[in-house]
Amino acid sequence: MIDPSGDTAVIPARMQPLVACTAAALLLAAFAWLATADRLVDHDAPPPVKPAFTTNVNTASAVELAQVPGLGPATAARLVEHRDTHGPFATLEALLDVPGIGPATLEQMRPWLRPIRSPQQETP
Repeated sequence: MIDPSGDTAVIPARMQPLVACTAAALLLAAFAWLATADRLVDHDAPPPVKPAFTTNVNTASAVELAQVPGLGPATAARLVEHRDTHGPFATLEALLDVPGIGPATLEQMRPWLRPIRSPQQETP
């Protein structure tokens, strides 16, 4: 729109106070929400990730095991090789016998691993 002075106006003069008040109200509302929001993520300490799947270490293939956080393809292959050589794992702590899996790696993997049941716990 062109006003009588020849300048172009994006917002007509009579609408500018309304637009300014609306923008100020929206900014105040956004500030109030941010100030009171308790769901903001602290990037220094992100919330723990919930596992989307669990894996049985005694039946999973190397490809399946490589999907577990903390395991790569090489460590997953070593785990399968150890399982094939020494038999199934009796407990999750037995994974510490696999080269490349230490206590920190085991704790990182634990949420994605199914508990190992002893033969007495198996139900027919």
